[in-house]
Amino acid sequence: MQDLNDLALFAAVVKNKGFTAAATALGVPKSKISKRVAQLEDRLGVRLLERSTRKLRVTDIGQTFYERCETILAGVDEAETIVAAAKSEPAGPIRLSMPPGFAPMMAHILPTFLKRYPQVRLAVVMTNRPVDLIEERIDVALRVRESYEGDQSVVVRKFTSTRQFLAASPSFVAAHGPITLESLSKLPTLAIQEHTGRAVWSLVNTTGEVCDIAHNPILSAVEFGMLERAAIEGVGIGLLPDSIVERGFRAGVLVAVLPEWSSPEQSMHAAFTSRHGMLPAVRALIDHLAEVLPRTVQLCKEVIPQSPATADWTI
Repeated sequence: MQDLNDLALFAAVVKNKGFTAAATALGVPKSKISKRVAQLEDRLGVRLLERSTRKLRVTDIGQTFYERCETILAGVDEAETIVAAAKSEPAGPIRLSMPPGFAPMMAHILPTFLKRYPQVRLAVVMTNRPVDLIEERIDVALRVRESYEGDQSVVVRKFTSTRQFLAASPSFVAAHGPITLESLSKLPTLAIQEHTGRAVWSLVNTTGEVCDIAHNPILSAVEFGMLERAAIEGVGIGLLPDSIVERGFRAGVLVAVLPEWSSPEQSMHAAFTSRHGMLPAVRALIDHLAEVLPRTVQLCKEVIPQSPATADWTI
């Protein structure tokens, strides 16, 4: 394996037709160039240059070697140009993972980002399982957890906090009301889980009181969109993220059930491997999410207590 610096010094000597001219062009002492070229010849075991006190001649093998050196050095320059461009302007591919429940909210957020940075190519991976950022080549993982305890090499940037709220269709509430905390387990429910059978909702109220509601859901799924649709159709009560119930409340197709109770507050954050050497496209996405997500969640928080259909069905 040859030192690229030695190749560059040799190429400069040939291009400038001498050691003195090469030293002037590069700003490197002539003695250093001569020594490094001689060492290069020793490693190769051939004479690249024929030297005399007055003249310098490139050997046949030296000319062929020079042409290959120029190709290699041009490739290095091109590679550095690509990296420099990537560092200056957000561009190129990004792999973003997120839970499926984020899809409705992110459907409004990501187009704005892509219009702002048209050279970015974004691939979204939807999964509820924890992803391995390195093994799965994920640049940014958007997550919601009560706390983050993981690999110390993973960097976490918190955006905001989020909750899940009980919601059902107006017709469901009218048919089953008044709904109380004690009656929840006896009503048709919708749960975010992969299996059938018993589920538990851990709820907390505005005063900090905690209550676990064990229930037997009529529908279990790992995708919130399916549960949202079932709730709108009057199938049952769902514990849904604020970003989902907000749009249902605004449209009047969902109403809050026991709005003073919700899931415990969870952190909405991005996980990535390192801030060092982060490409501008990845940094731009994280900054965009940090700017937009808190505003989006705040809109959710504002509409939940204002749902006019909730007053008659609270405890």
